[in-house]
Amino acid sequence: MKLVSYTILGRESFGAIEDDSIVDLGNRVAGVQSLLEALQRQQLAALQEYVRSAKADVPLASVHLLPPVPNPPKIICVGLNYTAHAIEVHAEIPEYPALFIRLANTLVPHNGSLIRPKVSEQMDFEGELALVIGKGGRYINNTEALSHVAGYACFNDGSIRDFQFKHSLAAGKNFPATAGFGPWLVTSDEIPDPSQLLLETRLNDDVVQSSTTSDLIFDVPSLISYISTFTPLEPGDVIATGTPKGVGFGRQPPLWMKPGDTVEVTITRIGALRNSIRAERDH
Repeated sequence: MKLVSYTILGRESFGAIEDDSIVDLGNRVAGVQSLLEALQRQQLAALQEYVRSAKADVPLASVHLLPPVPNPPKIICVGLNYTAHAIEVHAEIPEYPALFIRLANTLVPHNGSLIRPKVSEQMDFEGELALVIGKGGRYINNTEALSHVAGYACFNDGSIRDFQFKHSLAAGKNFPATAGFGPWLVTSDEIPDPSQLLLETRLNDDVVQSSTTSDLIFDVPSLISYISTFTPLEPGDVIATGTPKGVGFGRQPPLWMKPGDTVEVTITRIGALRNSIRAERDH
């Protein structure tokens, strides 16, 4: 299934994509009203059964998409997780995953605008594969880790580089509305092996990143296992797995996203996450 969260006529709901329409799932199975609640109540199998016989009755074009999980409990991101990316920025290959946390107010849905803050012109792109936890756990074994994944989505870990390098990683990664997430969640039964997916980032239609997830230093099971050693993972948690070679700050001269640009992250078997860039307005 491809699962989306959205608003329509002032009502927030979620559903499953069928061609150019949506099977609305809000309050249709066991009173579940959101994708996060469906994950928390372990209702994905029941929703899938409902979708098999339901009619898609909401035109996709009529809704305003939200991030697949609009308010995830945790957003954990991984830095320096592609071999070629570590080499391009002259960093040592890490021995353990380099992790940082994002806030929920940084998330922007498909077709939404990433906001370049007025205090910086150094807004960088980072196309990534994201996963959403479906079954929680602590000290998860590598061999069991994929069974804890609800599904996968595209992610753009937009980074404000001068704040990241001169101030802190937390500041550079947590300006509001700087991370694209979507367009939907593709359930893990459709992607049983996330290790051979092609990821590409396009800036104004020019390919700026292209890699397969086989270049990950720490693969999806390893990340889930490692992260679950220091914090319990719970349904709805998002893990962004890192970005490949080609980021803007690693180029000469640097390539920054600017207002009016369009950035697109595509991943095979998932789809394309598209966002425009706009300048922060004075309030």
